[in-house]
Amino acid sequence: MTIIPEDERSSLPLDTDEIIYHPDMIRANEWILTEYEPPVRDFCIFVPCAKKKPYHESPSHKIFDKVIFSVLGPEHVHVVVFGTCGITPRELDTEYPFMDYQFMLGKCNVAKIKRDFVRMESQRLAEYLRKTRGNYKHRIAYCIGDFRKAMELAVEMSGVEVIIVPKKETIKSHVQPGKKFIYGSLNQTGYLQDFSDAIATSLGAELSTDGSEKFCHEKENDGATGEENTSINDNDWYIL
Repeated sequence: MTIIPEDERSSLPLDTDEIIYHPDMIRANEWILTEYEPPVRDFCIFVPCAKKKPYHESPSHKIFDKVIFSVLGPEHVHVVVFGTCGITPRELDTEYPFMDYQFMLGKCNVAKIKRDFVRMESQRLAEYLRKTRGNYKHRIAYCIGDFRKAMELAVEMSGVEVIIVPKKETIKSHVQPGKKFIYGSLNQTGYLQDFSDAIATSLGAELSTDGSEKFCHEKENDGATGEENTSINDNDWYIL
């Protein structure tokens, strides 16, 4: 699959703070929202984009996957990445331009770009939620900072329910005012525990109505417990 043929790609760089305005990024996201056919799954789990590409090979996504797939079978989950990339179903994360951009919005200090990102991303997410209203039974978003703000706005705009974690009280307990990213890494144990709990709670609700174990995946290791890992942080988010 090629979203944008090579001979139709813009010559503008993909490594500047204006990445959200890049014509190929806009075009690719329009394709996702108009042409892409999402799978039907019991769970859709939204996770933030990462510095390392493709996303599914990044350190942060490997941690996320450890939590997700220790509980759920992969055939029941659709992982969707959002953030700097706009909206990227993760099975497309090796496609241009999602594989090729370099700039992280977490490094952006331009207030207008930050505001525009929240506006643009919330609109895209709302449209995706409406588009996939009948595709998923449960939706969980794991995010903080302004990626979270965009998701919260999208839920209000679309009227589609999404469980957003970590919990606000957990985030508050992890605030470190002296740090560049005051909320810290999404790979912290407290955050991951909220993520795991949200999946387990939604799974429990599903099993109570379904009456079977068809959604379960063999649990090799609990990705939300054990030693806290804050050294790996290739997530990309920012705080206004």
